[in-house]
Amino acid sequence: MKKLLENKMIRLRATEPEDLEVLYSWENDTEMWKNGVSIAPFSRFTIRQYLIDSKKDLFIDRQLRLMIEVKETGETIGTIDLYDFDPFHRRAGVGILIDKRFRKKGYGLQSLMLLEAYAFGFLNLKQLYAFIPANNPVSIQLFTKAGYIPAGTLKEWLSSGDSFDDVQVMQKIGPE
Repeated sequence: MKKLLENKMIRLRATEPEDLEVLYSWENDTEMWKNGVSIAPFSRFTIRQYLIDSKKDLFIDRQLRLMIEVKETGETIGTIDLYDFDPFHRRAGVGILIDKRFRKKGYGLQSLMLLEAYAFGFLNLKQLYAFIPANNPVSIQLFTKAGYIPAGTLKEWLSSGDSFDDVQVMQKIGPE
């Protein structure tokens, strides 16, 4: 029987207390802050509380973070999120982070495809979307390869200190 959140190479799994250190390193990587909403470091205590307090229930939390794990080694290589989950309009945002050491190996695309199968097939969502900094062509290329299409540009959406950067909105409509 085929498992919903895994393929031959990777699995998407719930967060565990053991993920504290890897999440701490990713959340405090200042190079990544420009791609998200973080503007200050996270303490281990804050991340530990998140791991404890999260119900892991999309309908309660309105978000779901899954860890991306290589099946052969058990190594955690990234995270993929559904956020701003809207069950009435049947949509959610998607965010993904692949550790620098594992980029350009196909893990990002595989993770998006697994999440998409879960979102469209199991959760019965109608659409997924992503806000991607326009100056992040690698991420735009990843989402394009996964079948997302440009849905618009948010002008000067992200502050980069002394200037503002545009954001590309990417969208994927699920099968009927």
